[in-house]
Amino acid sequence: MSIDFSTTYMGLKLRNPLVASSSPLSHKIDTICKLEEAGIGAVVMYSLFEEQITLESQQLDYFLTHGTESYAEALSYFPDIGEYNVGPDEYLSLIRKAKETVNIPVIGSLNGVSAGGWVKYARLIEQAGADALELNVYYLPTDPNMPGTEVEQMTVDVVKAVRSEVSVPLAVKIGPFFSSIPNVARRLVDAGANALVLFNRFYQPDIDIENLEVVPHLVLRDSDELRLPLRWTAILYGRVSADLAITTGVHTYRDVLKGLMAGAKVTMMASELLQNGLGRIRQILQEIESWMVEYEYSSVQQMIGSMSQRKVAEPAAFERANYMKVLDSYPRLI
Repeated sequence: MSIDFSTTYMGLKLRNPLVASSSPLSHKIDTICKLEEAGIGAVVMYSLFEEQITLESQQLDYFLTHGTESYAEALSYFPDIGEYNVGPDEYLSLIRKAKETVNIPVIGSLNGVSAGGWVKYARLIEQAGADALELNVYYLPTDPNMPGTEVEQMTVDVVKAVRSEVSVPLAVKIGPFFSSIPNVARRLVDAGANALVLFNRFYQPDIDIENLEVVPHLVLRDSDELRLPLRWTAILYGRVSADLAITTGVHTYRDVLKGLMAGAKVTMMASELLQNGLGRIRQILQEIESWMVEYEYSSVQQMIGSMSQRKVAEPAAFERANYMKVLDSYPRLI
C-alpha cells in the first residue's frame, strides 16, 4: 500500500505532518539541515523576542513593564537578551540562509504582546524569505485592575497589526487561559490568523529556598500534556476557519495520530527531539506508516478531524459530561 503522508498547513504543502516547533534546534543552519534530512515536514524558527527589538531601539514598551514596577525583583527577572539570543539582524540573516539551504517550509516566529514598533519586524521576516510567520503571544497579566477582555483585545490587536504588515500566512500561538477559547479563536481568525497553534507554554518560575531567589526552571514536556490541546483542537475543528496545530505533549507516533484525528493539520515537537535526538523523527514516521498500513489508511488526510467533536458518536465526551465519567472510571477504594 502506498501511503500519502502529505498535509497542508496555512496553504503550505508539507511532506508530512511533523513540524519542529520553535526551539534551540533552529539556532544553527547545520541543525536545520539535519532536521530536513531526518524527515521533518517544516521548521518553526526560534522566536525573535519583543524585548530584543525594544532593546535595539532603546525603548521599553509600556506593556512589558506594566504591573511590575512595584516589584524590584520583577524588573531583574528578565533574562539578558543579549546573551539569550542573537539580535534582530542576525535573526533575519539566519532565515535567509535557511531558505537558501533547505527545501522544507521555514516559518518565522515573533514572541511578544504589544502592537508597537516590533510589528515592523514581521515584514522584515517576510522579506527575508520566511514562508509563514508564527506569533507567539505571551502575556501574563499581574494588574488586578486589568480585565480579561483587555487581555483578549491586546492579543487580537497584535494579530490585526501584523496582518496589516505581511501577506504571508500567519499562525497565532495562544495560551489555554482565556475564559472562552472558542470566542477568542474566532476573533483571532477574523483579525487575520490563518492558523491557531495550541498551546503556548507559560514557563513557571521556581523559588530557591537557600539563596532566597526566584529562579527560572525549565521542565521539558511529556505526553501527558497532550490532553489539553487535544481536547480544544477537537472542539475547535470545523468551528473556526483556520488550520489547527498542536504543539504541546507530542512525543510519540500515537501522539501524532491523536492530534491529527482531533483535527490538527500538523503536530509540532521540540522536547522529544531535544531529549532523544533527531533520529526520533524517522522512527516516528516509520511507526505512523506501520499503524496506517495495519488499519488500512492510505493518507493522512483520511484521519484529520475523524475524531473531532463534530465527528464522534458522543460529542459530550469533550465537554463537562466527561468530568463525571473520568471520576467514575477511577477504581473505588471503599
